[in-house]
Amino acid sequence: MPAFNYSARDAQGAAAEGSIQAPNRREALRRLQARGLRPTAVTESGAAGRAKEEARTRGSSSPDPEPTAEQLLPFLESIADLVRSGMSAGEALRMLANRTQKGPLRTLCAGLWSRLGEGQNLSAAMAAYPRVFDGQTVNLIAAGEATGNILDVIERLITHATEQKEFRRKLISALAYPSFICVVALFVVTFFVLFLLPRLKTLLDSLGGQLPLATKLLIWIADVLKWVGPLGLLGIGVAALVIKHLRRTDAGRLQTDEQLLAIPLVGTFVKRVSVLNFCHTLAVLLENGITTSEALRLAEKTAANRAMRAQLHAATDRVLEGESLSRALAKTGYFEDLLLDRIAVSEQTGNLAPGLRDIARSYRASLDKWLGTVSQTISAGVLTAAFSFVAFIAYAIVSAVFEVSSSFRF
Repeated sequence: MPAFNYSARDAQGAAAEGSIQAPNRREALRRLQARGLRPTAVTESGAAGRAKEEARTRGSSSPDPEPTAEQLLPFLESIADLVRSGMSAGEALRMLANRTQKGPLRTLCAGLWSRLGEGQNLSAAMAAYPRVFDGQTVNLIAAGEATGNILDVIERLITHATEQKEFRRKLISALAYPSFICVVALFVVTFFVLFLLPRLKTLLDSLGGQLPLATKLLIWIADVLKWVGPLGLLGIGVAALVIKHLRRTDAGRLQTDEQLLAIPLVGTFVKRVSVLNFCHTLAVLLENGITTSEALRLAEKTAANRAMRAQLHAATDRVLEGESLSRALAKTGYFEDLLLDRIAVSEQTGNLAPGLRDIARSYRASLDKWLGTVSQTISAGVLTAAFSFVAFIAYAIVSAVFEVSSSFRF
């Protein structure tokens, strides 16, 4: 008879571990519950268990692509639609596993339903797909299962995921135009330096005569760019390799992230996005019944920048020691004074979660406006520089033609 290793908690909440023999995993779970234990993990021991797990993994991944974070929002929306119609989350998942066509979403639904059939709850099944469900999503689903408000939790997760998707769309739209302008300007300069100017210089030299100062300056700039351009590209490549090597270690990643925050505009953008994600995520977690300590620990992980995450982690430690959230966040240096004042007011009135929600909404609007301003400024600056350079080229060429033609004798 197979043996199963288990981790569980008794009625008093004390942790317990051990092994139990049962014909299958479902029966092992039933026997543990009959002993008054609440299983948290049950796995079959030995080579047989590993073989079954490998076979299940191959079976779920070989027919269809592996699910990624792109499937999170479609999955939540599909589950919510079925649960609203009166189904339980398990029944909705079974229907999705049977009805969904081939693709990563079907792989995800089938894998989750298989785990539910083995006795796992929905949150534990989701935890097996970390590429799709992050820690905060799993904890929110677990809280919804415990309180019986699974539909409310899923709808709030849908709102959160939709807002995050919309923000990424706005970010890409804001950066697309200035990036396009920069690429076009770089192409114009490269085309002139490598193709147009050498032919023009050959023509002017064959005609003879004295070249004007603007033309000499243009030729000198082109000669400099021919040397500086390759060296600059080589320097960028070497710097990229050095940074990649540094970021392989935790200390190097922390160091490069600290330097990133010091870069103008880029550092400001990283700080504002991280602050927005922190406030929004913390509001969602608190609204769904997650404890303050656990919510802060999960919210701090939304900061992709390691330096900011370390500061937010220290702020969470101070909050757990009894300091107010507004004062702890003020010591990070990343939160604006007005935002800290609003957090302090929300704490004092006991409406921290709704207050954070309003703060995230207004801060998102402010960030959108700031991104629009920066995008327009960069676009205008690049366009001005490109047009000025083109005008200078035209003036240098025309003045050279007039200068050379004036030296002709008929």
